[in-house]
Amino acid sequence: MDDSQITVNGQLRDCGGAGPHTRLLDWLRTEGLTGAKEGCAEGECGACAVLVARPDGADRSRWTSINACLPPALAFDGQEIVTAEGLGTAPGPCAEEALHPVQREMADRGGAQCGYCTPGFICSMAAEYYRPERDAARSSAAQTGTAVAGEEHATDHESGPNGFDLHALSGNLCRCTGYRPIRDAAYALGSPDGSDPLLVRQGGPAPAARPTQKIVDGARFVRPAAMEELFDLLEQNPEAKLVAGATDLGVEVNLRHTRPPLTLAIDRLEPLRMLEVGNDRITIGSALSLTEIDRGLAGRVPLLSQLFPQFASPLIRNTASLGGNLATGSPIGDSAPALLALDASVVLASASGEREVALAEYFTGYRQSVKKPGELLRAVRIPLPLAESTAFYKIAKRRFDDISSVAVAFAMQLDGCTVSSIRIGVGGVAATPIRATRTEQSLAGQPWTPETAEAAAAVMSAEGTPIDDLRASAKYRSAMLGQALLKFYAETASAVEVAR
Repeated sequence: MDDSQITVNGQLRDCGGAGPHTRLLDWLRTEGLTGAKEGCAEGECGACAVLVARPDGADRSRWTSINACLPPALAFDGQEIVTAEGLGTAPGPCAEEALHPVQREMADRGGAQCGYCTPGFICSMAAEYYRPERDAARSSAAQTGTAVAGEEHATDHESGPNGFDLHALSGNLCRCTGYRPIRDAAYALGSPDGSDPLLVRQGGPAPAARPTQKIVDGARFVRPAAMEELFDLLEQNPEAKLVAGATDLGVEVNLRHTRPPLTLAIDRLEPLRMLEVGNDRITIGSALSLTEIDRGLAGRVPLLSQLFPQFASPLIRNTASLGGNLATGSPIGDSAPALLALDASVVLASASGEREVALAEYFTGYRQSVKKPGELLRAVRIPLPLAESTAFYKIAKRRFDDISSVAVAFAMQLDGCTVSSIRIGVGGVAATPIRATRTEQSLAGQPWTPETAEAAAAVMSAEGTPIDDLRASAKYRSAMLGQALLKFYAETASAVEVAR
């Protein structure tokens, strides 16, 4: 369609000139909005951050920060975007100064030096500035007189007295400032004025998904209007690339110059965006973003509450999905070990129907799975009840925003002082994510004691077939497996003492 349009900074702009592989960042810059810049081209530095209006329930929206360097521009047909230029106005011959509060604090407190990454910081800060839950955090801090941490996995949050979660900026990098001035600017922010147009905008629904089709030089971009259309396209084009957040495909396009002949945008199809908590299972739509899942579950699955803050960065989590993370089949994807420990299954759907496959049987080889041509991963299912003792450990060179060298997840049920059941998911030590079945067998029915843990740690160290690569040696990976089990024991031993 040649009538594709995106609302940018309140102005409707024609994006019909964008091709299927034109990134949002490139299109914005051709429109003269050059505040967003390319740094890493893989969603790690945040120099390209912008705001997009995303659903927050049926009747509200929220400004969400995303990396513009990854998704195609056509994925935002009919959507609303705000760039750093749209937040405020610098003084000039034809305009008076009207800086946004975030911009003003960054300027006053020296939060910008060379300025290359500053627009990205400002957009991420603005998303946190407008976050609805921040007022509650601020009120709590005012009552207690202390800074507050996030409700879940508190060590992964650092909040100021104004309720600003500093980890909202963990996907943004800056070499110049040393970060202290940026933190000072973040913690100096008050609440948005009630008449703030961006705050007022959050009181209305986000734009509905708009069916889109575009063909340029033989390459096609399609946003199907319904699942039936998606299944037909997949059946006719099994080589098509599905895109929700583009956090994986975007990197392939940027760094490996992949140019898929057909790209299918599925992120706004409602059947792929459900989140249902039933009596016997939780069902999570494959296109729901990790941030939306975390917010929707509200701590109901503690293991996922531990996983999400360690998964890349907020900018990535705001678009990345479980479906995408599992469909890539990466042996170091962070979600698979946690979901394996939770005994999850996946629902595979096609024009001919659906089938459910245990996640432990889903992966068949390096980036390979049982998914057939024409099938897509529609949902993830987690059985209930959940194990009482869970933990997720990520071993990486950086605490946040990094790829795992090893990831380990535990889900254990104790009967008094005895291990009645345990599931252990592991990533980074084989061609696929795996269950540590030998270690599970060695623990089942055993007393949860230091001696048991030591013996099981030796078994755990021999799980998988780790290799040497740039992230870690095989020996190091094996050692981390054993250490993860010992750490899990140390953190859960108190439950045994209570049972005694």
